[in-house]
Amino acid sequence: MGVLGAVLAGVLVAVAVAEPDPPPHTLLEVLTCQPDPPSLSLSLILDSRALFWFDFPGSRWLRGGPDLPPRPGALEPPGEILPETQICREILGKVSAQAARRLPQAKAIPSVSVFPLEPPSPGEPTTLVCLVENIFPPSLDIGWTVAGAAVTSGVTLGPFVPAADLTFVRFSRISVRPTSGATHACVVTSGRDNATAVAYWVAPDAALDEQLDTALAGAALALGLVLALLGAGLALLARDG
Repeated sequence: MGVLGAVLAGVLVAVAVAEPDPPPHTLLEVLTCQPDPPSLSLSLILDSRALFWFDFPGSRWLRGGPDLPPRPGALEPPGEILPETQICREILGKVSAQAARRLPQAKAIPSVSVFPLEPPSPGEPTTLVCLVENIFPPSLDIGWTVAGAAVTSGVTLGPFVPAADLTFVRFSRISVRPTSGATHACVVTSGRDNATAVAYWVAPDAALDEQLDTALAGAALALGLVLALLGAGLALLARDG
């Protein structure tokens, strides 16, 4: 038994030592250029999350989320980015001239989903998120409608974030105060072929929720009474026996 115990202890130690390490973090800085708008895109990404992205029209770095600190101004100022974008454009021009009518154009069909950032409460403001995945090329517009009417107030639009499969991901958020039964739609449009994809989110009906809660409470009460009567009947039968 002593030898067997020693062997088992050795196996347990070997298993604990062989436990795999957590996967390493990946930090990427991706610069893209293309004929379609946006013609230039630059993102700093940590594990598929955009930490910062460069606003080329405004010539400034922007945060990938409100919970992130501002990017230090001394790190890669705009003056250092412009030469890199020029090289990218020169390579794009040469590759496009060589590949025209020789290689098929790569294209993906976007996948769109809409969900609340937090569980919504009737009458309280909430944030809806539109997630667009499987984007290629990174050129499309994201819009919102509420009850069929276009809405631009309270809308934020994120950058194109490169994914591991060489496609792109993009987020859009809208701040709303949903009313029961109101339909919110995220409309994704590709400018090149005018294709459109739409995802919907309908605000929950508070009245239906109250009716459902009442029905469930009634069903639970009825089930409790049935079980109580059944228990009393079984007790009487056992006593008579």
